[in-house]
Amino acid sequence: MGDSVAHKLIASHLVSGEMAPGNEVGIRVDQTLTQDATGTLVMQELEALGLDRARTEVSVQYVDHNLLQADEKNADDHVFLESACRRFGIWYSKPGNGVSHPTHMQRFGIPGKTMVGSDSHTCAAGSLGMLAIGVGGFEAATAIAGRPLYVRMPEIWGVRLTGELPPWTSAKDVILEMLRRHGVKGGVNRIIEYHGPGLDSLGAMDRHVIANMGAELGATTTVFPSDGAVREFLRKEGREEDFTELTADEDAHYDVTDEIDLSRIEPLIAKPSSPGNVVPVREVAGTDVGQVVIGSSANPGLRDFAMAAAMVRGRQIDASVSLDVNPTSRQILTDLTRMGAVTDLITAGARIHQSGCLGCIGMGQAPASGQNSLRTFPRNFPGRSGTDEDAVWLCSPETAAASALTGTITDPRDLAEKFDMPLPDLDLPDRHSVNTRMLAPPPEPGEERADLVKGPNISSLPDFPPLPDRISAPVLLKVPDDVSTDEISPAGAAALPYRSNVPKLADFTFTRIDRDYPRRARETADGTGHLIVGGENYGQGSSREHAAITPRYLGLRAVVAKSFARIHWQNLANFGVLALVFTDPGDYDRIDAGDVLVMEDLSTTLRASRELILHNETKGEDYRLRHDLSERQVEAVLAGGQIPLLAREL
Repeated sequence: MGDSVAHKLIASHLVSGEMAPGNEVGIRVDQTLTQDATGTLVMQELEALGLDRARTEVSVQYVDHNLLQADEKNADDHVFLESACRRFGIWYSKPGNGVSHPTHMQRFGIPGKTMVGSDSHTCAAGSLGMLAIGVGGFEAATAIAGRPLYVRMPEIWGVRLTGELPPWTSAKDVILEMLRRHGVKGGVNRIIEYHGPGLDSLGAMDRHVIANMGAELGATTTVFPSDGAVREFLRKEGREEDFTELTADEDAHYDVTDEIDLSRIEPLIAKPSSPGNVVPVREVAGTDVGQVVIGSSANPGLRDFAMAAAMVRGRQIDASVSLDVNPTSRQILTDLTRMGAVTDLITAGARIHQSGCLGCIGMGQAPASGQNSLRTFPRNFPGRSGTDEDAVWLCSPETAAASALTGTITDPRDLAEKFDMPLPDLDLPDRHSVNTRMLAPPPEPGEERADLVKGPNISSLPDFPPLPDRISAPVLLKVPDDVSTDEISPAGAAALPYRSNVPKLADFTFTRIDRDYPRRARETADGTGHLIVGGENYGQGSSREHAAITPRYLGLRAVVAKSFARIHWQNLANFGVLALVFTDPGDYDRIDAGDVLVMEDLSTTLRASRELILHNETKGEDYRLRHDLSERQVEAVLAGGQIPLLAREL
């Protein structure tokens, strides 16, 4: 029985554990990626660990999220990050250079390598034949410090692709088809590996689109083979020497299988307010549109922007629509300019913004109240856009451009017929406009270490005490299924500038669900603390560890849920919050906000067993719970988090 690409990648980097699904394995990490919304905490963690210099092959810090400079806070973060890169020996990608994932793919991605990133869409690098996993900031910090990544060995989900995409569809429709079939929990504890003859028609950036949104399926990561398409991409980037072929064996075994005939794909769209709420575009055609945004790491390729530009060339967008274009890298913006595509977009009425995440993370570009916003983005969780009652739809560049022209949601196949528009024949450059001047290399080993430059908004990490042996605390909040980290620790222009200031950021915690939560939590923080009860898939979405740190800062000691999203579950353990799962999911309904819950003898129980009893003192009931923590994680939770343990070890 042969090996898949995923098995080969893990086996070649395995440092501990057995590669059986569910076992904890340790994986050697070659590269790391951090971005500014999470990177400030990573650098504070490196400082707390006392690291001398990055011990990876390549570590890169990108500034792509907090680009708006309404005051000094974001600018101060950028100065701090630049100084930290010089202090710890890390590459620094300056503001405006590009979104981390496509820029890393262009400049640093190498087939056969492993990477972790403090961003859930790090999995996009799987498009190059890498094992790239989104993690919390602490895992990124420990990887930079030369430590393995510990994860539960996932199942390998082989998705065989056949056929070729029809006109007016693209890679975004493929990943939306996966979400239509399997929802936002379909990939949990799985690595998705695409294979089959259908790959021949998908370029490396097409694969990036599909790999990127594997995060929305809940997958550990996504991998593609490193084949001719990857070699061609690297050639255009002037890096063909970095190519290594890596493909699955002909008789490769997959734990789970699926198949997609690309020729049967049609234009799809995710309705508000979940990436898994997918329907055919024709089913919702005619719905009014007020905003269209093209860009983000989910549709970052030159081809994606060039297609939209070609569709609007010589035409005007509808008067009711704001068309915003966010180039994903300075390099892509340069190529679009040389092609004349920027002129086509501007002439048609589009607004061109700087290279960065922008509206994808709620940093500007919030839609008007009551207006539908179509975006080529990966997520449409409630309020993520910056507008509380938003209506965000996720679609391909083709659907986005077609809808911008008509002012209503439009299937691009119907637009082609209405305007007698042939499918654009794109003439893309044979070589990309490589420019590395906005990438500052790390200092050479032996050079004088830089001092960290901390503005007044940059705090130190709080110290968290060990987990008490007995918890008796109220349920301060009970939340439904699929609560996202956007709802726990919101993004957006109001909160993001405080990413490096935990005490201030704590004021935003859970305010999209309960505006009074921070005040009530602070009242328990120095006493009994409190608990949260959650439904399925608690903590889905972004990898931001702030969603674990700020509730912990406010006194959270444990979360009891039906199930957890992988990264958030890991983040809770890293900062000393006990994550527990109902043995009987029906017990969720038996607990109310305000109930006082009691757990006894935790240090002995957690070490000895995976099961424990939760007593509801208010109702006089007991519930069986389990934890999925490894021995290593149990010790971290009991100690109050990983940082005090690892700092002593280093």
